[in-house]
Amino acid sequence: MRRVLYFIATNAAVMIVMSIIMLFLPPELRNQNTSFLIMALLFGFGGSIISLLMSKSMAKRGAGVHVIEAPRNETEQWLMTTVARQAQQAGIGMPEVGIFETPEMNAFATGANRNNALVAVSTGLLQNMTRDEAEAVMAHEIAHVANGDMITLTLIQGVVNTFVIILARALAMMIDRDGRGFGYYIGYMVGQVVFGFLASIIVSFFSRMREFKADQGGAEFASTQKMIAALERLKTGQAGNLPDQLAAFGINSGVKKLFSTHPPLDDRIAALKNR
Repeated sequence: MRRVLYFIATNAAVMIVMSIIMLFLPPELRNQNTSFLIMALLFGFGGSIISLLMSKSMAKRGAGVHVIEAPRNETEQWLMTTVARQAQQAGIGMPEVGIFETPEMNAFATGANRNNALVAVSTGLLQNMTRDEAEAVMAHEIAHVANGDMITLTLIQGVVNTFVIILARALAMMIDRDGRGFGYYIGYMVGQVVFGFLASIIVSFFSRMREFKADQGGAEFASTQKMIAALERLKTGQAGNLPDQLAAFGINSGVKKLFSTHPPLDDRIAALKNR
């Protein structure tokens, strides 16, 4: 889940800056549909591409990832060996491998392309999962990289960003057709928030679908039994109040489910058993 959260957060920050710039374009330029459409495309896809290029460095800083340069112990050596084997199976370049401190069972993969990725696992995962289960989780993350999910997410986010900009401008123009008054600026900013909120449903839906695909890849690079066992183990961490990073793995209902980046664990387990 961290992979998507860091990407969305970075994209949101970039889009806020670009939206402010867009607000102060000359009214004559804002009122020319062709020029504005070109600007919307440039800003929309520019925001998502910048987010992609920054995804690995942002994830490292945000999660406090220690990248393994030279294994310091048997666990780190096992991690490196396992990821190297799975990367070879998947036909991708060797990713950077890292560990981050948290008691939660978590892992993520990110990076701008298939041959320049990062796979990171939490200390909580290493402490609470068996080697077979941890292997399956890493295989799942390798599958995300091999499937090009970050690239596809970037393209989807770019399209979504573009539509948010266009719809926000349409709302602003309904309030102030000249694009010069205070109503235009208020309408544009409100439109950015409202349409951006709704657009996140689309991004979350894509993310949920790609989780099923990554589970299939995890089953291929490890085994179906190991992948199911890893998901079952994650269920044991769902008692009580879930941390945000694990919430998307299980407890979802109503509107909340629309914004979840991961489908329920039971659905994922059922999909593996029926493959």
